[in-house]
Amino acid sequence: MNNSPIIDPQLQAEVTTLLARYATCIDNDELEEWPDFFTEDCVYIVQSRENFDRNLPISAINCDSRAMLVDRIVSLREANIYAEHCYRHVISAPLILSTDGEQVSVETSYVVFSTPLDGTSRVFSVGRYMDKLARVDGILKFKEKIAIFDTNSIRTQIVTPI
Repeated sequence: MNNSPIIDPQLQAEVTTLLARYATCIDNDELEEWPDFFTEDCVYIVQSRENFDRNLPISAINCDSRAMLVDRIVSLREANIYAEHCYRHVISAPLILSTDGEQVSVETSYVVFSTPLDGTSRVFSVGRYMDKLARVDGILKFKEKIAIFDTNSIRTQIVTPI
Protein backbone atom coordinates (compact mmCIF):
# COMPACT_ATOMS: atom_id res chain seq x y z
CA MET A 1 0.00 0.00 0.00
CA ASN A 2 1.39 3.40 -0.99
CA ASN A 3 0.51 6.25 1.40
CA SER A 4 2.68 8.83 -0.36
CA PRO A 5 0.96 12.05 -1.31
CA ILE A 6 0.87 13.01 -4.96
CA ILE A 7 3.59 15.61 -5.45
CA ASP A 8 3.67 18.21 -8.18
CA PRO A 9 6.61 17.30 -10.49
CA GLN A 10 7.45 20.99 -10.92
CA LEU A 11 7.74 21.43 -7.15
CA GLN A 12 9.88 18.29 -6.90
CA ALA A 13 12.22 19.65 -9.60
CA GLU A 14 12.38 23.05 -7.88
CA VAL A 15 13.28 21.49 -4.51
CA THR A 16 15.88 19.22 -6.12
CA THR A 17 17.47 22.19 -7.89
CA LEU A 18 17.54 24.25 -4.69
CA LEU A 19 19.35 21.49 -2.81
CA ALA A 20 21.82 20.90 -5.66
CA ARG A 21 22.60 24.63 -5.89
CA TYR A 22 22.98 24.80 -2.09
CA ALA A 23 25.52 21.96 -2.05
CA THR A 24 27.39 23.33 -5.07
CA CYS A 25 27.67 26.76 -3.45
CA ILE A 26 29.40 25.21 -0.43
CA ASP A 27 31.52 22.76 -2.45
CA ASN A 28 32.74 25.55 -4.76
CA ASP A 29 33.64 27.75 -1.76
CA GLU A 30 31.18 30.44 -2.82
CA LEU A 31 30.26 30.93 0.82
CA GLU A 32 29.42 34.62 0.54
CA GLU A 33 26.39 33.50 -1.52
CA TRP A 34 25.36 30.82 1.00
CA PRO A 35 23.11 33.09 3.15
CA ASP A 36 21.13 33.98 0.00
CA PHE A 37 19.57 30.50 0.12
CA PHE A 38 17.76 31.47 3.37
CA THR A 39 14.87 33.71 4.37
CA GLU A 40 15.67 36.71 6.59
CA ASP A 41 14.09 35.07 9.65
CA CYS A 42 15.60 31.64 9.07
CA VAL A 43 16.91 28.96 11.40
CA TYR A 44 20.07 26.97 10.62
CA ILE A 45 21.00 24.19 13.04
CA VAL A 46 23.63 21.46 12.89
CA GLN A 47 22.81 18.87 15.54
CA SER A 48 23.59 15.29 16.43
CA ARG A 49 20.90 12.70 15.76
CA GLU A 50 20.94 11.74 19.42
CA ASN A 51 20.12 15.28 20.57
CA PHE A 52 17.56 15.79 17.79
CA ASP A 53 15.77 12.52 18.62
CA ARG A 54 15.70 13.39 22.32
CA ASN A 55 14.55 16.96 21.59
CA LEU A 56 17.61 18.33 23.39
CA PRO A 57 18.60 21.91 22.50
CA ILE A 58 22.38 21.37 22.33
CA SER A 59 23.72 21.72 18.81
CA ALA A 60 27.08 22.24 17.08
CA ILE A 61 25.72 25.30 15.25
CA ASN A 62 22.57 27.29 15.96
CA CYS A 63 21.81 30.42 13.94
CA ASP A 64 18.41 32.10 14.12
CA SER A 65 18.64 34.72 11.37
CA ARG A 66 20.16 35.32 7.97
CA ALA A 67 22.32 38.02 9.57
CA MET A 68 23.90 35.36 11.80
CA LEU A 69 24.70 33.30 8.68
CA VAL A 70 26.41 36.30 7.09
CA ASP A 71 28.37 36.87 10.32
CA ARG A 72 29.42 33.22 10.33
CA ILE A 73 30.91 33.54 6.83
CA VAL A 74 32.65 36.83 7.66
CA SER A 75 34.27 35.27 10.74
CA LEU A 76 35.20 32.16 8.74
CA ARG A 77 36.97 34.34 6.15
CA GLU A 78 38.54 36.91 8.49
CA ALA A 79 38.90 35.54 12.02
CA ASN A 80 38.88 31.75 12.18
CA ILE A 81 42.03 29.70 11.88
CA TYR A 82 41.48 26.21 10.51
CA ALA A 83 43.12 23.65 8.25
CA GLU A 84 42.39 24.36 4.59
CA HIS A 85 39.97 21.89 3.11
CA CYS A 86 37.20 21.52 0.60
CA TYR A 87 33.88 19.75 0.87
CA ARG A 88 32.02 17.57 -1.59
CA HIS A 89 28.35 16.84 -0.90
CA VAL A 90 26.48 13.80 -2.12
CA ILE A 91 22.76 14.23 -1.52
CA SER A 92 19.79 11.97 -2.13
CA ALA A 93 16.67 12.88 -4.00
CA PRO A 94 14.59 15.03 -1.65
CA LEU A 95 11.47 13.53 -0.14
CA ILE A 96 8.71 16.11 0.09
CA LEU A 97 6.95 15.33 3.35
CA SER A 98 4.23 17.95 3.16
CA THR A 99 3.19 21.17 1.51
CA ASP A 100 0.47 23.57 2.51
CA GLY A 101 0.84 26.29 -0.09
CA GLU A 102 2.89 28.46 2.28
CA GLN A 103 5.59 26.02 3.33
CA VAL A 104 7.18 22.84 2.01
CA SER A 105 8.71 20.28 4.40
CA VAL A 106 11.50 18.16 2.94
CA GLU A 107 13.87 15.42 4.12
CA THR A 108 17.10 14.68 2.25
CA SER A 109 20.00 12.37 3.13
CA TYR A 110 23.53 13.67 2.72
CA VAL A 111 27.18 12.64 2.91
CA VAL A 112 29.90 15.28 3.10
CA PHE A 113 33.46 14.38 2.22
CA SER A 114 36.28 16.64 3.39
CA THR A 115 39.55 16.86 1.49
CA PRO A 116 42.49 18.69 3.09
CA LEU A 117 45.51 19.96 1.15
CA ASP A 118 47.10 16.49 1.12
CA GLY A 119 44.29 15.31 -1.18
CA THR A 120 43.06 12.47 1.03
CA SER A 121 39.26 12.55 1.09
CA ARG A 122 37.51 11.41 4.24
CA VAL A 123 33.89 11.13 5.26
CA PHE A 124 33.26 14.25 7.31
CA SER A 125 29.56 13.99 8.07
CA VAL A 126 26.68 11.67 7.26
CA GLY A 127 23.09 12.49 8.06
CA ARG A 128 19.93 14.11 6.84
CA TYR A 129 18.55 17.56 6.25
CA MET A 130 15.13 18.40 7.66
CA ASP A 131 14.11 21.53 5.77
CA LYS A 132 11.18 23.89 5.78
CA LEU A 133 11.03 25.94 2.60
CA ALA A 134 9.12 29.14 1.92
CA ARG A 135 8.71 31.33 -1.17
CA VAL A 136 10.31 34.74 -1.23
CA ASP A 137 9.49 36.72 -4.37
CA GLY A 138 8.48 33.46 -6.04
CA ILE A 139 11.75 31.64 -5.18
CA LEU A 140 12.01 28.75 -2.70
CA LYS A 141 14.36 29.49 0.20
CA PHE A 142 15.21 27.74 3.45
CA LYS A 143 13.13 29.02 6.34
CA GLU A 144 14.54 26.24 8.51
CA LYS A 145 17.45 23.95 7.75
CA ILE A 146 18.43 21.36 10.29
CA ALA A 147 21.41 19.19 9.43
CA ILE A 148 21.14 16.13 11.67
CA PHE A 149 24.42 14.26 11.65
CA ASP A 150 24.59 10.52 12.33
CA THR A 151 28.37 10.58 12.65
CA ASN A 152 29.30 9.94 16.29
CA SER A 153 32.28 12.25 16.19
CA ILE A 154 33.39 14.99 13.87
CA ARG A 155 37.18 14.75 13.29
CA THR A 156 37.64 18.53 13.16
CA GLN A 157 35.61 21.55 14.08
CA ILE A 158 32.70 22.47 11.87
CA VAL A 159 33.82 25.64 10.13
CA THR A 160 32.19 25.44 6.71
CA PRO A 161 28.41 25.03 6.54
CA ILE A 162 27.16 21.49 6.02
